[in-house]
Amino acid sequence: MGKTIVLDHPLIQHKLTLIRDKNTGAKEFRELVEELSMLLAYEVTRDLPLQDVEIETPVCKATTKALSGKKIGVVPILRAGLGMVEGILKLIPAAKVGHVGVYRDPETLQPVEYFCKLPTDIAERDLILVDPMLATGGSAIASVKFLKDRGAQNIKLVCLVAAPEGIEAVQKAHPDVDIFVAAVDERLNDHGYIVPGLGDAGDRLFGTK
Repeated sequence: MGKTIVLDHPLIQHKLTLIRDKNTGAKEFRELVEELSMLLAYEVTRDLPLQDVEIETPVCKATTKALSGKKIGVVPILRAGLGMVEGILKLIPAAKVGHVGVYRDPETLQPVEYFCKLPTDIAERDLILVDPMLATGGSAIASVKFLKDRGAQNIKLVCLVAAPEGIEAVQKAHPDVDIFVAAVDERLNDHGYIVPGLGDAGDRLFGTK
């Protein structure tokens, strides 16, 4: 069964409170989501492999550590996931970016794919699948399946806020996928929104209704 890792660093929790606040406007919301994504990526990449390299410091030669060249891919679930990409790329600028477009049918609450474009070497990359909200889990489950169908081997799901129902659904459907979140909230309401949540992340990022 995949692990669920709640990242409770004080900076993460403080910025999460700010994006939950309904009075936080779109500009600040976007900036905070980017900052949160960078902080989450710091933890998500903790197990990246290292190798010894020899360099010369201003004092002497030294053997130190550097990334071993493991390929990374960042895949936002459109459209809200776009808000998390830049923060991660600031830490991992060499990562390639794919996109998965999924929307939730308002009647059935089931995911519908409308777009998928990924790096050609997806099977060789550790993928970071990002979406601010993990609610019912439908979009995340479908997106992971789309990635696996195209050859993905190693996927981590990174969200800002998750509902227990969504976590359970993803773990059941994809037990090999670890989930990284800033907070696990109380529940879903009758409309499939996370409570207390932060509203519709896409609308708040892009100033739409």
